[in-house]
Amino acid sequence: MPTFLLEVGTEELPAAFVTSAIAQLQTSVPQSLDARFLTSEAIAVYGTPRRLAVSISGLPAKQPDRAEEIKGPPAKAAFKEGKPTKAAEGFARKQGVALDALELRDTDKGEFVFINKIAIGQPTKDVLAALVPEWIGSLEGKRFMCWGDGDLRFSRPIRWLVALLDRDVLPIALTNGSETVRSDRFTQGHRVLSPQPLTIPHADAYVEVLAKARIVVEPARRRTTIARDVQEAAATKGGHAIVYDDLLAEVSELVEAPSIALGGFDEQFLELPVEVATTEMIAHQRYFPVWKDASATELLPYFITVSNGDPTKADIIAAGNARVLRARLADGQFFFDRDRQQSLEAFVPKLDAVTFQADLGSVGAKVGRVRAVAGWIATQLALSAGDRALVDRAALLCKADLVTQMVGEFPELQGIMGEKYARASSEPEAVAVAIAEHYLPRGATDGLPQTTVGRVVGIADRLDTLVGIFGVGLLPSGSSDPFALRRAGNAIVAIVWDGLLPLDLSDLLQRGVTQFEEAFGQGDRTSGLLDQLQDFFVQRVRSLLGEAIDYDLIDALLGNEADREYRDRALNDLPDLQARARFLQTIRRNGRLDAIYETVNRSARLAEKGDLDLQTLDPSAIVSPARFEKASEQEVFDGLVTLLPQTETARAERNYQLLVDGLIALAPAVGRFFDGPDSVLVMDEDEAVRRNRLNLLGAIRNHARVLADFGAIVKPG
Repeated sequence: MPTFLLEVGTEELPAAFVTSAIAQLQTSVPQSLDARFLTSEAIAVYGTPRRLAVSISGLPAKQPDRAEEIKGPPAKAAFKEGKPTKAAEGFARKQGVALDALELRDTDKGEFVFINKIAIGQPTKDVLAALVPEWIGSLEGKRFMCWGDGDLRFSRPIRWLVALLDRDVLPIALTNGSETVRSDRFTQGHRVLSPQPLTIPHADAYVEVLAKARIVVEPARRRTTIARDVQEAAATKGGHAIVYDDLLAEVSELVEAPSIALGGFDEQFLELPVEVATTEMIAHQRYFPVWKDASATELLPYFITVSNGDPTKADIIAAGNARVLRARLADGQFFFDRDRQQSLEAFVPKLDAVTFQADLGSVGAKVGRVRAVAGWIATQLALSAGDRALVDRAALLCKADLVTQMVGEFPELQGIMGEKYARASSEPEAVAVAIAEHYLPRGATDGLPQTTVGRVVGIADRLDTLVGIFGVGLLPSGSSDPFALRRAGNAIVAIVWDGLLPLDLSDLLQRGVTQFEEAFGQGDRTSGLLDQLQDFFVQRVRSLLGEAIDYDLIDALLGNEADREYRDRALNDLPDLQARARFLQTIRRNGRLDAIYETVNRSARLAEKGDLDLQTLDPSAIVSPARFEKASEQEVFDGLVTLLPQTETARAERNYQLLVDGLIALAPAVGRFFDGPDSVLVMDEDEAVRRNRLNLLGAIRNHARVLADFGAIVKPG
């Protein structure tokens, strides 16, 4: 069965685009083949800085013939008085069938004309020739460019095209103004190691031909080779290399023939903070640092770079990179020394000249708001006077390093340098740590702040950002979230959960909205600001819980738009919400949820016919035993009296097992109340008796609601 090869040859592509394009082709190629009824045995996608390639093996020679049902015009337009109209004739002519092949069929939109026909499969080569321009043209990426005098856009100029079906060149042309790139069997070798053109004799020979020219087209193979060689190079100096995933992914897409060069730098630069040196190496130069050991706390004076050049010239390559790195480290040393000539607090006034956001003023003004929010949080947490002072000091200094020379040159080091400069300024250790921690988590895989001061300042900073950005109307929408507000919301929830912080988020948001209105005035944007922020956090909570909790259990915990009680309860006590979510998931898995599901929901459905509120738990306040007519009523009442202290303790201590145990113990009595020989008619004709019984059931519902709204839970099985 035929094999097809496509190679798009370009000038050097950005690493990120290579990765993205490979992923896009891995999706689009199989989908487009399926849509055109072509099967294959295997599809491989390759990429290097100079080429993207697709290899499809096991293709049929042609599409299969297939029966097609084609819908035509409405019957009333196709026939008049039983005779075909021009609409019918035109449809039949277009489909290549006689008029007597037309059939009338009923649809949900009325009667239409249909035909059944056999579609003859096209040759595979013709289908592929039409698909290739679609595959290339559908690729998306940042900053596409035009070249020559045409309108063709791509990440970099396309210089050659290979299209082979087995041994035959598939004629394909990409026209760009006066220039046309036509397919052939010729590709380009490595710029340094094999600069001559290469001939691909057969589509199956692609990887082998390029490998002989020293080009590794398989991204996974390049990554494996680089990871192994980097670790081996570090070992030659008695050190240890960490193969960072992001760095490995980037450098592997920057080279076609990966080789390693090991270089060194002056030991004097080991006196720099490790973060400065590694930021220079990793973020700016794309080097792998060499650590003393696997703890990655102390550097050795070496680096490893991945080269796309001649491996026999590794020493020359390493020396050139060492000169570049030395200059960068010298700059870092200069900035570090200059910044420490004054205290960290001395930088704070300069924040007034730095814009936070055009409508929200300076970073200095933001710091003032953050200090206020941090104070509210400290009050809610009942922190001591000493801890409150540390929180305020950390909030004052948390952004000061933004105007240092070091962070001005290396923005990635914000917070990290603030911590170091705080220590150099003899600030309390808790303040120094909090300055670094308040940025955590910086990403999805980051850790969370672990000190109280760091948690408080981190939450305060993000809350101020959220209130401010929402307040000026820059809400996230769809995939657009330029201020990373969703990440900020997720971080707040994660920090609260991790620290089990007893915060009332609704109160903090209300205070934040008031502070915003006092600073920037009220208007149309702020009229629904609090609701917007609360709904935003509910969505963040839904998203985070959804990673481990079933969707219906989340619905049961957060309620719906009409029932704001659960939303408010969640925002008023996020740790309690987390505890209830985990507990519900646990009792679903161990089967105890099944044991109370029918009891609670049957009671709740009938209780809706009454008028009892959703909060009352004490049966003595709403039920009169004097109106009982059956022993089962007294049994349920007694069970509720026993359950009351268990429910109150469960809520106070977040020990919801007590509540579920109590509901399980009550279930047999409720069963006899409904169905046993001593059962009752809930909807009794006597209004007082009916209300009494409905209140019994309402109390059961209310006890269950302390855990969740069972009506939102999908029935087991």
